[in-house]
Amino acid sequence: MGSHRRDAFATAVDDRSAEPQESPTAEPKGRDRYFDTLRAVALVRVVTYHTFGWAWAGMVFPSMGIMFGLAGTLMAKSLERPAAKVLRSRVRRLLPPFWFWGFFVVVAMLIHGWMPGWQIVFWVLPIGDPPGNSWGIQAWEILWYLRTYLWFVLLSPLLLKVFRLAPVPVLLASLAPIVVFQFWWQPPYDRFGSGLTDVATYLFCWILGFAHRDGVLQRLKPAAVVVLSLGAIAYGGWYAFTHQAEAGTYDLDEIPLAQALWSAGYVTLLMYFKARFQVDFAGLTRFRRLDRIVTIFNARAVTIYLWHEIALILAVPLIDQFWKVPAFEKWLPLESQWFMFGIGWVLIAAFILLCGWVEDVAAKKKPKLLPGASA
Repeated sequence: MGSHRRDAFATAVDDRSAEPQESPTAEPKGRDRYFDTLRAVALVRVVTYHTFGWAWAGMVFPSMGIMFGLAGTLMAKSLERPAAKVLRSRVRRLLPPFWFWGFFVVVAMLIHGWMPGWQIVFWVLPIGDPPGNSWGIQAWEILWYLRTYLWFVLLSPLLLKVFRLAPVPVLLASLAPIVVFQFWWQPPYDRFGSGLTDVATYLFCWILGFAHRDGVLQRLKPAAVVVLSLGAIAYGGWYAFTHQAEAGTYDLDEIPLAQALWSAGYVTLLMYFKARFQVDFAGLTRFRRLDRIVTIFNARAVTIYLWHEIALILAVPLIDQFWKVPAFEKWLPLESQWFMFGIGWVLIAAFILLCGWVEDVAAKKKPKLLPGASA
């Protein structure tokens, strides 16, 4: 199921695409560089995980929990406007980049013998996992994140109303579904069952975003936040390591309860640190190149997320060609995963230039090769 897939590392549908920005300007004013930096690091970790497959990467930086937390904050902010308008905006920003990417993936799978059924409709509206064949699985398995993000977006008007009835109790209770799924009733192993599991896994992080936006976190006592967060991390880690035999690994992506608890504790600490100390990373603007990279990552997060696996796939035959050049064979570390990692980023950069403009079109902005460039 989604959160258990290898990459479930997923990374990032761009939660930036969910921001309530209607202005056609290239660089929105008043952006929070702390959140922007977290999102950029989350995307880097996604690509790193999919290159090296390190099980511990999700513990060092639980990217998906962080991404859902940031998206929840943005959604709460956006819902200060009429809900119907917000939902249309979110779906509009998400689907065109997905359709553009999906066209190439679907055509490639058809060429390689895929015979789709009626489930191909999920390539139009991914409320369930879009189907595919084994040949293209490395490309399409990451779509669980888009599906889960879309579910959260559609549920957010109701979730936000419920949250505001009793913020702290609802936040704590949001961990209950994954506990129920782990110990009492497991959803069916199909596209909608996987969706339920993934929503339950990251529900706390999404609602935590509401809590941050509404100022609930800032009012909590530091001792309680730290103790409960570290407790959740400790139990999540313990559960992951003690259930390796069942999952075959301690990778959090394979163990939903451990993922939910670890992410809950980790993301709470990150957001509480932000709320308590008013951290904004405004000083990042002094480092112009780094600041520009963060800007590009946030403005092209959907593109990076969708195309990064294809970039890694293409890196393999490209490196195979390098072996045919004697100088490359002698002097380049062609067998190193780090070399593939570097080539992957070169190809990701190419996809940003070639395909990133679709995000601008989806956001009703003037298409640009790179965002944030001077006029």
